[in-house]
Amino acid sequence: MTCPPLATPNTREPSACRLRMEAIRKRFDATQALAGVSLSVNAGAVLALVGENGAGKSTLMKVLSGAYTPDEGHMWLEGQPYHPSDPMAARRAGVAMIYQELSLAKHLSVMENILLGIEPRLGPFMDWRRTRQIAADAMAQIGRTDIPLTTPVGRLSIAEQQLVEIARATATGSKVVVLDEPTSSLTAPDIVGLFKLIGRLRDQGQAIIYISHFLEEVREISNRFVVLRDGQSVGGGSTAEATTDHIISLMVGRKVEDLYPRSQHQPGETLLAAQNLAGENKPTRASLELHRGEVLGIAGLVGAGRTELLRAIFGLDAVTSGHVKVGLVSGGSSRPAIRWSQGMGMLSEDRKAEGLAVGLSIADNITLSRLGWLVRPSRTQAIARQWITKLNIRCAGPAQAVVDLSGGNQQKVAIARLLYHGVDVLLLDEPTRGIDVGSKAEIYKLIDELAKKGKAVIVVSSYLPELMGICDRIAVMCRGQLHPARAVSSLTEESIMLEATGAAA
Repeated sequence: MTCPPLATPNTREPSACRLRMEAIRKRFDATQALAGVSLSVNAGAVLALVGENGAGKSTLMKVLSGAYTPDEGHMWLEGQPYHPSDPMAARRAGVAMIYQELSLAKHLSVMENILLGIEPRLGPFMDWRRTRQIAADAMAQIGRTDIPLTTPVGRLSIAEQQLVEIARATATGSKVVVLDEPTSSLTAPDIVGLFKLIGRLRDQGQAIIYISHFLEEVREISNRFVVLRDGQSVGGGSTAEATTDHIISLMVGRKVEDLYPRSQHQPGETLLAAQNLAGENKPTRASLELHRGEVLGIAGLVGAGRTELLRAIFGLDAVTSGHVKVGLVSGGSSRPAIRWSQGMGMLSEDRKAEGLAVGLSIADNITLSRLGWLVRPSRTQAIARQWITKLNIRCAGPAQAVVDLSGGNQQKVAIARLLYHGVDVLLLDEPTRGIDVGSKAEIYKLIDELAKKGKAVIVVSSYLPELMGICDRIAVMCRGQLHPARAVSSLTEESIMLEATGAAA
């Protein structure tokens, strides 16, 4: 059995089909999660699996990994019928899953994690010599012999922990490696290193399934792509021959003429000014002005101090020098409660830990920061319904728990809370991180509409096309210092990167 031929030019690709999934169906009560999905991937190839949140990607991969049993359909691994009874059976068969939330025992060493569950033994005892040898071979195979095998995994960086997961896959003789949103927590240099490793695994004959919301990554790393929408395979083909607009249109079910809506904004009076602001660590020096009716972008590399700047402005982190003026009020206390009263709200980059109470309902989350002395559930639900309608939050109703929503709809709930509080200045830190392209487009449209209505918005983002697409001006942060903001029309992605890396003249 062979997979469909790949059309990517100048790429070595064996013809043997490593994995085929045919007409996979899975239902949960009344919900049809998968409605006849098919895909295949060759040995020595990278297949990108893309689709909006809720499209069925996770369910399909759980079927592949043995976590779910399909209601209908068939799977083949190297031409042989494949039907794993559980994730351990899938792992023994050669299917390795590397999830966005890494599944490592952080108190154990690198080598213990690599062999966890398949430890070589001498009778009733662990064979430590053999364990060390297998782990060393696995780390050598991925080109990272510099990571000590005895180091507890919890002491490693996120990128290094991910490498341990990949080494575990190679140690177990994986035939198919699934990477689920692998770059969501990585720095730019780490992403470059990961892509080199994926290329090495591909050249060694691994079949790789790559799941990502970042279409530029999909275009760079994959040979072919498959798009899921509403639990169905709706298209795919050679990545090299497909445009980004075509992939997006398959994902959202409509033609995307303009992913980044930008209306004619009319900047007004200054609503926020920071002068020579410095924190205990970062920023080291930052000055900015934000006007009513404009979107100001903050660009920079991870670790440059962008998040720390917003936290200092909002009063979450201590300010050691400089001052902030909100509206007509300058200096004084900078506690978050004061900022709320001055009409400023902040959306954290970590919405689950800092932006939302995910165990509570949509209604509770929207109204939590503006409760009166008497809380009436009927009133909070009525308020929530208004914002659900205004922001097109896809949900079962105000009483639904936020944890059950998709990432994009969770982000809308967080923004609804700021708007219900009546803020005029919105500090948005990575507002589209971890959400699908359709939801991103809706967030972009919402930010544009807020600026049109006279709100003042700061957007911190690591994704330069996003900043170039939605902002009026962009200021670049480098090593804790914020450079002067300039009109988007005078900037390019290349000039921003030169400034962010300190290479600009």
